Amino acid sequence: MAETEIAMPEESTPVDSRPAFAIVEEIKTKFGENFYVQPTCEDFPTVWVERARVHEVLMFLRTVSRPYVMLFDLSAVDERMRQHREGLPASDFTVFYHLISLERNADIRIKIALNESDLNVPTVSNIWPNANWYEREAYDMFGIHFDGHPMLRRILLPTYWEGHPLRKEYSARATEYTPYMQNQAKQDFEQEHLRFVPEDWGLKRGNKDEDFMFLNLGPNHPSAHGAFRIILQLDGEEVKDCVPDIGYHHRGVEKMAERQTWHSFIPYTDRVDYLGGCAQNMPYVMGVEKLAGITVPDRAQCIRVMMSELFRINNHLLFIGTAIQDTGGMTPVFYMFADRQKIYDAIEAITGFRMHPAWFRIGGTAHDLPNNWQKLIREILEWMPKRLDEYYTAALKNSVFIGRTRNVAQYDAKSALAWGVTGTGLRATGIDFDVRKYRPYSGYENYDFDVPLEYEGDAYARVMVHFHEIRESLKIIKQCLDNMPSGAYKADHPLAVPPPKDKTLQDIETLITHFLSVSWGPVMPAGESSVMAEVVKGASNYYLTSDKSTMSYRTRIRTPTFTHLQQMPSVINGSLVSDLIIYLATIDVVMADVDR
Repeated sequence: MAETEIAMPEESTPVDSRPAFAIVEEIKTKFGENFYVQPTCEDFPTVWVERARVHEVLMFLRTVSRPYVMLFDLSAVDERMRQHREGLPASDFTVFYHLISLERNADIRIKIALNESDLNVPTVSNIWPNANWYEREAYDMFGIHFDGHPMLRRILLPTYWEGHPLRKEYSARATEYTPYMQNQAKQDFEQEHLRFVPEDWGLKRGNKDEDFMFLNLGPNHPSAHGAFRIILQLDGEEVKDCVPDIGYHHRGVEKMAERQTWHSFIPYTDRVDYLGGCAQNMPYVMGVEKLAGITVPDRAQCIRVMMSELFRINNHLLFIGTAIQDTGGMTPVFYMFADRQKIYDAIEAITGFRMHPAWFRIGGTAHDLPNNWQKLIREILEWMPKRLDEYYTAALKNSVFIGRTRNVAQYDAKSALAWGVTGTGLRATGIDFDVRKYRPYSGYENYDFDVPLEYEGDAYARVMVHFHEIRESLKIIKQCLDNMPSGAYKADHPLAVPPPKDKTLQDIETLITHFLSVSWGPVMPAGESSVMAEVVKGASNYYLTSDKSTMSYRTRIRTPTFTHLQQMPSVINGSLVSDLIIYLATIDVVMADVDR
């Protein structure tokens, strides 16, 4: 294989005194000075590495003192149509790795430049096991080959699919294709490609004494919690091995981001995790605000926090209710849905919508809080604590529920970090990583709340972390109620939401600005930014690339549950089928969040 060298910029990168950038000097001490540190909007370094050395550099980062224990994200960018790349190494395609060190509370992004004629990169699945699915996704979407990968095949699209959708030559709109037709022959062809052949996945049909049974669970099964398929290799009731199969809910949301204005993409973020509502808007709008240099008013920050916590409570109530239902308890889920209706009533009164308000805006929120909003919030704060006490006594301390969840689907902190688990799944193993505390945003540093922890790492621990987080969210909402700042609910900035009507009629310039902002959308400065937020199911990250346009050049959405499902075989192999159902019930997964 011919090696593709990076054409590094000639000027050297000055030493950065920020603590997160200390790792750059450690890399240079270990490997020499031939590294380019890319200027970005972030507070952590982006370092370009030659492909021949990337595996060695990543292994160093994994084993260095205070190591980067988690591969948080891995994906690629098609750079071929990007116009504003001043100072960056020449690259047709770029592969990037986003790593997290908990001990340093710091991140680093490693990039590799690739030539279009040689899209080969060594696999890092032998360093971080969760690289397996990330590399398959990059192969599926971009056609990047990862040498040494244990099973490099499509993951989100069917095996017969042609092309790689996140390449720039691949059209984004259905109107750019001939109408889709489905006849019997085509249906039979597609069904045949869904047939599971154990040998294709390295599985044996049996041993010298007996044959194994292969069971399809899903993609339309109530216990799969969405359009998710898992093939089980069974010896009686014991799961010998399993193959999670995703992609049945894939909608191409990252491709949609390339064809929507910065404003009009906001409703799509609601639907990445359709239980997250406004909380899902948060990392996206903050990423755009970082690109544009917009400062959000304190009142808008506080409103955003309050709405995000309302949706966190709604998500956790649904999670707990369905987890109890999957263990055989029918009643609690109906009570919890009644509680969720009360919260949705408040959300609807404030935003005008229920599940998908799409209410956060670049620079603030769509509207100010309505009159008497305090009454709605106060009713929730008075209602929920009593209900939580009832749930704890009647359901969570129920001997049947405890018997079905304690010591079931158990994993430890080391495994959780290796597989990239965040959110309640990580905090159930004793790791107190919560983005709201570790990397406060939207004013979370001003709120008094705790990070609930459990240490057993089993199904019961995950449920209890969710339960205790509801109380902490109520505490945060109470502080929002008592300390809501006065002032503007949106920034006075030309790249933010449209200005008030009275400001658009003062002169022709403001009218033109208003017209362009509404019709074309704002033009964001060229550059890159990423923002991590603690959404309802864990840590989510939007990595935005602007090419000085009204639309994003590349929007990478790192969702928490993509990695949670990938961990499944390491947790459930050797367990019973019934324990698999409990595992699925307690990892808080939504397939739209997995597939995007």
